[in-house]
Amino acid sequence: MEKRIRHEGVVESVGPHAVKVRIMQISACAACQAASFCHASESKEKMIEVFTSSASSFEKGDSVVVWATAAVASRALLWAFAIPFVLMVTVLIVLMETVGHEGIAAVASLLSLLPYYGVLYLLRHRMRRQLTFGIEKH
Repeated sequence: MEKRIRHEGVVESVGPHAVKVRIMQISACAACQAASFCHASESKEKMIEVFTSSASSFEKGDSVVVWATAAVASRALLWAFAIPFVLMVTVLIVLMETVGHEGIAAVASLLSLLPYYGVLYLLRHRMRRQLTFGIEKH
């Protein structure tokens, strides 16, 4: 069986093909008993839209579990963080070697993310099909 990343949540709304779920994302140290002393804990409330053909079987207020496979999570991390980081560092190094001005290289490396995230935005419907969540009643 493939590994799954799971989060418990509550259904906020139901559409014809999608379920919006509110989950509480808690860091590992937030559950630690000493978290209140070290101030490193964090938790965030997030809304996730799960596209499913069985959306009509859920109702607002249902307790559910939202999950994604480890492969999907890895792919999402790659697209959201790894590729932009490599792009920024590459642009920074190339411009430092060619232009030699740190300020220009730094600004250009940050600006290189605009077209990257613009393309991701344009491809969001295709990526939605590849980066899917599952949902089940809790």
